[in-house]
Amino acid sequence: MDQLEPLSTNNSLVFSLITSLIITSILIIFFTSIFPYLTSCFHKLFSTSLFCSCEICQAYLTSSWSKDFNNLCDWYSHLLQKSPTKTIHIHVLRNTITANCENLEYILKTNFENYPKGKPFSSILGDFLGRGIFNVDGELWKFQKKMASLELNKNSIRSFAFEVVNNEIHHRLIPLLKNQNEVALDLQDVFKRFSFDSICRFSFGLDPMCLEKSLPMSDFALSFDLASKLSAERAMVVSPLIWKIKRFFNMGSEKELKKSINIINMLAKVVINQKRKMGFSNHQDLLSRFMSTTIHDDMFLRDIVISFLLAGRDTVASSLTSFFWLLAKNREVESEILSEAERVIGVGNNFGVTNFEQLSKLHYLQAAAYESMRLYPPIQFDSKFCLVDDVLPDGTRVKSGTRVTYHPYAMGRLEELWGEDCLEFKPQRWLKDGVFQPTNQFKYPIFQAGLRVCIGKEMALMELKSVAISLLRKFRFELEETSSTTTTLGCDNPRFSPGLTATFAFGLPVFVRERGTDCEA
Repeated sequence: MDQLEPLSTNNSLVFSLITSLIITSILIIFFTSIFPYLTSCFHKLFSTSLFCSCEICQAYLTSSWSKDFNNLCDWYSHLLQKSPTKTIHIHVLRNTITANCENLEYILKTNFENYPKGKPFSSILGDFLGRGIFNVDGELWKFQKKMASLELNKNSIRSFAFEVVNNEIHHRLIPLLKNQNEVALDLQDVFKRFSFDSICRFSFGLDPMCLEKSLPMSDFALSFDLASKLSAERAMVVSPLIWKIKRFFNMGSEKELKKSINIINMLAKVVINQKRKMGFSNHQDLLSRFMSTTIHDDMFLRDIVISFLLAGRDTVASSLTSFFWLLAKNREVESEILSEAERVIGVGNNFGVTNFEQLSKLHYLQAAAYESMRLYPPIQFDSKFCLVDDVLPDGTRVKSGTRVTYHPYAMGRLEELWGEDCLEFKPQRWLKDGVFQPTNQFKYPIFQAGLRVCIGKEMALMELKSVAISLLRKFRFELEETSSTTTTLGCDNPRFSPGLTATFAFGLPVFVRERGTDCEA
């Protein structure tokens, strides 16, 4: 035993030395890397008027607004309606929110260069969207917009999109909805699956088959949903310090977000590699078209396509959900849509449209779609960041670094813009002598406006109208009486979940009734 004591002592010394080195290394890393980072974050946190005592900021911080409103967007609408300039301030967020048309034109067009997406926004969505078109500014944005515009304006890509959408409608969506008479079906979930299948086929040439009758959900779809949700939640916190610390230590929601993005990245890498091996010159999907250009950076390709996937999937699903909810509550509008379809398409076994020309003649349907999005825009608000101190047209002073948000949801509820009947669902407000008439894009910024106007607008409308006319001529949708989509506070609005796009918190439970071949309402 005596011979073992020196050895034991030496081991103890070595262990103590290693432990000391580890602790010293941790302290060095902390004070050289982590401590300055935390100090910077705390400095930013306490320089943003976190403890503002004004009524609006206190209502936001304590969530006391929820006593009267089920949705934050409805509270903002209420505040903007009362504001003489249609502009308000949330000081604790350094956020100026406006529903003023002149302000919108100034921000999105006149002084566009002073109101980019900005680094704060890019950092929030950076892990998810990377360098995609919806998350960048400057030359990188201009390059992607020019490239995407050239592709999306081609007749070949529009025809391909029309083919994909109608194939999904007639081979999956309609068969799924048949024989559902006795079961309440979540129509929002169905539309999410439909739009995810469609946009994946259009963007990647990939079919996740989420709308098969067994309603499977792929790992990619689940990861995409979770990444979108958790990225949106970053923007809801009072300070980015909170999510940045969680990301640094890979904990909680940030750990989940990282896992989801890893799955998305792995699939994107596999798809890109497969296309490169098989060749992509004869493929019609968006990714193949981009790969046939000068872009050879796989992560850049991934970022571009993921951005289009986000825009094309969630916005269409959101628009379809609110549209069918409104139609179920306004049967006279549904009847008028069906009457117009009989005049334009005719009566018979063809329940959908066969070409773009037929779609363009459905003026009342177009008006109903626009009216639905006026009341329930898929993107309820959008933000920019002020680069240099400025003054908006309504006299509002904006300091550098301030987040400036325009609010389409609130704008659709302003009497000054839409009249005393602004809360009513009236497609006829968009018609003149039976012909659809668009309005000023800064009054109706549903597809953004100015230089960043949505380049996929026409294809999104094509998808929405194709689904609507095909399903309405085939089925009648009745809201489940016990549905919790509406509030209990006398406000006939759905309750929304936090997210990048408007989503009904409780889904859209409906009973699906198949019509006779005469398509009567």
